[in-house]
Amino acid sequence: MNTRLIVSSALASALALGLAAPVAAQDKAMAKEKCFGIAKAGQNDCANLSGSHSCAGQSKMDMAPDDWKYVAKGTCMQMKGMTEAEAKMKVKKS
Repeated sequence: MNTRLIVSSALASALALGLAAPVAAQDKAMAKEKCFGIAKAGQNDCANLSGSHSCAGQSKMDMAPDDWKYVAKGTCMQMKGMTEAEAKMKVKKS
């Protein structure tokens, strides 16, 4: 009984490892970038540039220039977003 349990556990582990590798490869293929000024209120991904909050979902207004979301690499400008450098300059001017 113990031998059968060990063999089935080993087989399950081997199968799980085989499934994990393609997922990791897929994540690398879908590169992301921070896109500033596109997040709706409460839908930002993390802390903002000005430091008024430090966590996801805490933005108070739509399209705040210092709040950001992760988007697929190369799509930020199409969404009328800004790079981090552009957002810093916009926040500095305000």
